[in-house]
Amino acid sequence: MLCLAARVSLVQKNFAEAKIGLDKAIKLHPDFAPAHDVFGDVLLAEGYVELAVKAYEQALRLDPTRANLVKKLDFAHGLAAETPPAATIPAPSTGRQMAYAEQIGEAEQLLKSGDPQKAEDIFRDILKRDPNHVEAARQLAAIATENKKYRDAEVFLRHAATNAPDYVRVWVDLANVLREREKLDDALDCALHVLELASDRAEPHMLHANVLGTMGRHEEAIEAYERSLEIAPGKAASLCSMGHHQKTIGRTDDAIASYRECIASKADHAEAYWSLANLKTFQFEEDEVVAMQDLLMDEQLPDESRVQLHNALGLEFEARKDYDKAFRHYKQCNGLRRESESYDPVEFETGMDRVIEIMDAGFFADHEGVGDPDPAPIFVVGLPRSGSTLIEQILASHSLVDGTHELGDLPRIVNQLGSGRGKGPGYPDKLLELSADDWSDAGRGYLAATQKYRAGAPYFIDKNPNNFMYIGLLRLILPNAKIINARRHPLDSCFGSYKQLFASGQPFSYDLVELGEYYLQYQRLVDHFHEVIPGFVLDVEYENVVGDFEVQVRRILDYCGLPFEEACLRFHETTRAVKTASSEQVRQPIYASSVNLWKRYESNLGELVEVLQPLLDRLPPTDRPSTL
Repeated sequence: MLCLAARVSLVQKNFAEAKIGLDKAIKLHPDFAPAHDVFGDVLLAEGYVELAVKAYEQALRLDPTRANLVKKLDFAHGLAAETPPAATIPAPSTGRQMAYAEQIGEAEQLLKSGDPQKAEDIFRDILKRDPNHVEAARQLAAIATENKKYRDAEVFLRHAATNAPDYVRVWVDLANVLREREKLDDALDCALHVLELASDRAEPHMLHANVLGTMGRHEEAIEAYERSLEIAPGKAASLCSMGHHQKTIGRTDDAIASYRECIASKADHAEAYWSLANLKTFQFEEDEVVAMQDLLMDEQLPDESRVQLHNALGLEFEARKDYDKAFRHYKQCNGLRRESESYDPVEFETGMDRVIEIMDAGFFADHEGVGDPDPAPIFVVGLPRSGSTLIEQILASHSLVDGTHELGDLPRIVNQLGSGRGKGPGYPDKLLELSADDWSDAGRGYLAATQKYRAGAPYFIDKNPNNFMYIGLLRLILPNAKIINARRHPLDSCFGSYKQLFASGQPFSYDLVELGEYYLQYQRLVDHFHEVIPGFVLDVEYENVVGDFEVQVRRILDYCGLPFEEACLRFHETTRAVKTASSEQVRQPIYASSVNLWKRYESNLGELVEVLQPLLDRLPPTDRPSTL
């Protein structure tokens, strides 16, 4: 009866009441399997995934005939692989945590039902009555984090940590928020504090590894994941994340072994399959392909897993030269992914219109001589999958250049422009209000923000393709910076993006029509800047780099004012961390197999060809689709 009552409370989402009844049941009959079973359900509903696993395992030990437990265990194990460490560690039972329990419960229900504003009002009301209430502060931080208000979240979490220094979940949340704010030293301190509080669990070591990886300390991150695996052997999330870091520093065989061990531990771990395919130099065994196809038949498979498996199979069938089958998988992958992306092509085009309207030749003439004169930055821009990582690797092989990674500092500088004047207009209209000091301040701010990525060389690379939108801005805040625009045949460029599953940041790339329209706007903007600030941007064609490598390397170095070095021709021998999808490809000598890949898919690219026709008509007949 106690278990039945607990099930009723669970349905009503009254978790505290459910646990009271289950505690009584387990005390009365410790070997009663249904009590542990229901207790697992309650813990799972609260988000304590690993504790739920333990409850289910105990129930199964007590009664191996309970067939439903096997399915529950499989489901819980799957969640455990993806659940952040905080959700596996319950809060300490202190008075401050328990005060206003009813209101806290009500607010949590509002969050689950999709009404965060009312929940926030309740949490704020609790803090007014009890300014040191830890859980209310933590929950407000979670709401702020969800809305990307990381500064507010940090204030709430630091306050909570002061009042509950042993509350592990607060420190985990704070570490993650500090990572988002790029306060990486502080984030590392938080992760180390979590280790002090709970070093016997795998999750704190995973958090430590995560922060170390963000700092670029990949070897140490791998060691931290290895420690987590000593505590929890076969933990899929640790194995997969460790594989990512091994791949980044060129330990490809180790990465493959980690991904495969992850799959052996958790057969439906789609991210591991996709990570193997995303190496671009890997091919699956036939039984692995069959396993992925079988997983896609499971109607319960989450959409994100389905997206990853379709992309992995697309890459595999492309390697097998079965291009029609590959395209079908790419299309299914992108159709699902587009549903979760927010992108408005009309808004993007309108924004490009405004940039071109404001930043005309007269605008640059009126602002001559502003900005910071430091020549250190070399920006590599363009569209994804157009050879930007190859250019970056060539330059990073030079003794006078620091290689970094895809930096996010320039967009943040843009957002901060003129921030002292109240809200004001957005970019690019805010540029009309800036003074000469503002331009210089922005340049100095960018250089200060990126200093942490440098290792002492006089020049450094900022390779973020999307920065093509800020070419004009760079001319004003960093007039002596170098801008290299990585270009490729329009169809190869667009299709290269279409078949790449990006972690984030490229929402235009999952629909062929939107991709084509985006490319047209990109080309229009770059052409505009070639006209109004001639000579500021160097176009580098991927096909030319592949076809006449040394000539193009010398051309790039001359533009950057760098002396020729043989190491730039042996870029594939350069040892450095490479985080992008091309990481394994740039560790090989130059090759031409991806040039004109679009021709293999021509029959599937009709929509894209139609959109790009104005550009394609300018190309030599041999470089155009047969339909034009």
